[in-house]
Amino acid sequence: MPRPSFARFAALLLSAAFATSCGGAPPPRAAERVDAAQPIPAQPVAFGSVPATPPPPIIGQSAIVIDADSGRVLYAKNADLPRPVASTQKIVTALCVLDAGDIDKTVVVDSSDGQCEPTNLGIKAGETYSRRDLVKVLMVKSANDVGRALARDVGGSQESFADLMNRKAASLGMRNSHFCNPHGLPDPAQFSTARDMAIAARAAYRSPLLRSYVATKSFTFQFSNGKTRFLENTNKVLKTVPFCNGMKTGTTNAAGRCLVSSGSLNGRSVIVVVLKSNTPNIWKDSEKLLRWALERQA
Repeated sequence: MPRPSFARFAALLLSAAFATSCGGAPPPRAAERVDAAQPIPAQPVAFGSVPATPPPPIIGQSAIVIDADSGRVLYAKNADLPRPVASTQKIVTALCVLDAGDIDKTVVVDSSDGQCEPTNLGIKAGETYSRRDLVKVLMVKSANDVGRALARDVGGSQESFADLMNRKAASLGMRNSHFCNPHGLPDPAQFSTARDMAIAARAAYRSPLLRSYVATKSFTFQFSNGKTRFLENTNKVLKTVPFCNGMKTGTTNAAGRCLVSSGSLNGRSVIVVVLKSNTPNIWKDSEKLLRWALERQA
């Protein structure tokens, strides 16, 4: 009969052999795990990548840069701070008009449409225009009387159209916005954020019609009586940055100088929102952020 010490030794050997055969081997050394998990060398990412260089300083008090394709945020500064956004909210107005359909429907101008200042096209009661033509003027020249005419035609009243705007904003995920009118003139209860306006701009960017309008540098508008007026886009960055292709300006005393801009270069597209800047710097702020986001290696 074997000694107890030898029996214990044999039992230990048998147990170790059984564990190994059943997958119970100890885990590989740390070095082996690292070697096995070595990542495949990364390929250049064209969409949604954050630039390697730091973002430039800007004067605007709120701002955001997003990738237009993925929606990824590349830069943010006070992006969720509610504030007036002036005429940049006409992006939401245009989206609501498009949602209503029948873009070629005739709009009959009412005398109440001109009851706003300061930027007006000068349309008169009784004149007729298509929604299509009025949306183009709205996005290029930011005419407030045109915004009121569209709102009344689509919503039935300014107040009802504001309800449409708020429902549209909610459907897009704009969680910190409330709109009271179609043009962006001051109202204590009206506000949005840089992030929310970027969401609206991204939705507009997906519309071929709105894309073509906001990229229009100038055009000649014809009134119902045959007279014409040459209109230039209020977005000066369209003329200073070759790859800028839109979007919308906004200015009031409460909102300061605001600009939503978009651009495409080397397979990338971005949307830049700058709020509460000032006259000499709104164009510089927006240009710097566009160039930072797009002028880099693919």
